[in-house]
Amino acid sequence: MTDLQFTNLLIVCAVAFAAPFALGLVPALRLPAVVLELIIGIVIGPSGLGWVAIDDPVAVLGLIGLGYLLFLSGLEIEFDKLRGPLLRLALLSFVVSIGLGVVVGLVLTAAGQVRSPLFVAIVLSATSLGVVVPVLKDSGAIATPFGQLLVAAASIADVGTIILLSLFFSRDGSGIAATLVLLGLLALLALAITATVSASEHSRRIGDVLTRLQDTTAQIRLRAAFLLLVGFAAAAQALGLEVILGTFIAGALVSVLDHDKVMSHPLFRTKLEAAGFGIFVPVFFVSSGIRFDLGALTSSASTAARVPIFLACLLVVRGAPALLLYRRAAGSARRARIAAVLQSTSLPFIIAATAVGTDLGVLSAGTATALVAAGLLSVLLFPLIALTLLQRGEAPAPAPALAMEDVMVPPAMGELG
Repeated sequence: MTDLQFTNLLIVCAVAFAAPFALGLVPALRLPAVVLELIIGIVIGPSGLGWVAIDDPVAVLGLIGLGYLLFLSGLEIEFDKLRGPLLRLALLSFVVSIGLGVVVGLVLTAAGQVRSPLFVAIVLSATSLGVVVPVLKDSGAIATPFGQLLVAAASIADVGTIILLSLFFSRDGSGIAATLVLLGLLALLALAITATVSASEHSRRIGDVLTRLQDTTAQIRLRAAFLLLVGFAAAAQALGLEVILGTFIAGALVSVLDHDKVMSHPLFRTKLEAAGFGIFVPVFFVSSGIRFDLGALTSSASTAARVPIFLACLLVVRGAPALLLYRRAAGSARRARIAAVLQSTSLPFIIAATAVGTDLGVLSAGTATALVAAGLLSVLLFPLIALTLLQRGEAPAPAPALAMEDVMVPPAMGELG
């Protein structure tokens, strides 16, 4: 322990504080804090000034940050509210995205740009729920059927891409049938915990203990949530599945157990988000910037040219389904175009998936870096374009054909999800 140094972590924490604070000083600059965190991480990392390197403290907190980010993404999804026409349209959009992604992947493979068409299809089919929700809230559109459709589509994309990544690209190299069995075991564990917690809700003694300890230094509910996060991460790893799948399931499980958002404690989710976005998640994004291999991106013109290509692919894979399917639901072709731009925004999943892809050898370092750079540009450009278009036009009108009045919308996560 005497050899453990905290200098690198100190600089990372300083950046995590300075990035949103600097943006807060210029509120007119609508730039997600994560973009600035990544950029500063690149500047201070080995690809830039070389002030910071990834050592054990930074690596551990960054890994927890990634798990916590996926945990919060799962927490935002209200599965019991995804039903009816809304669910069918969101699912159809995702299926079309996967199909388009495979086609795009085959073209890129034939051109010698990527190695696995299916892997690229999965990576390009994600949408950042944590970006979609704040943009819709800022524009006042989140409570409309148009806003609800976009939130549902982003939620489905979050769930679908993580499951597909675990199903087809497991680290232990097992086949699809074996992976399905492992996924089933993880699902059974989630069901068992759900049944146990639901049964314990009828125990007055347990309820009294939780109430007594929830706002003391014990913070017992927060500790229980963190136990679930780490427990499912460990279970997924032991089964040879992706850790991010385990942490995502843990967040979804908490969402199911706390379905009314006040049953357990009115500030429960606020506390969870405070711990995540205040401590762990920023370290993940800054450390991702430090890891960013700028040399691999600038080593050749062909590698750098992949960035705009992948950015265009995001628009095709996620944007085209919105243009094809959302016009009636959105109420106009203009809003469908807004949905296409906003739905094409993705970054956290790209960072996580490219790390898996390089480990498995299905992505080269240059391709992974170009994909992350494209995701960074999507977060920088697409939400700003969508928000500008939303604010210039009238508020989206209700679309009664979808009959989505029963659907609840999850609150904003405060950062990327």
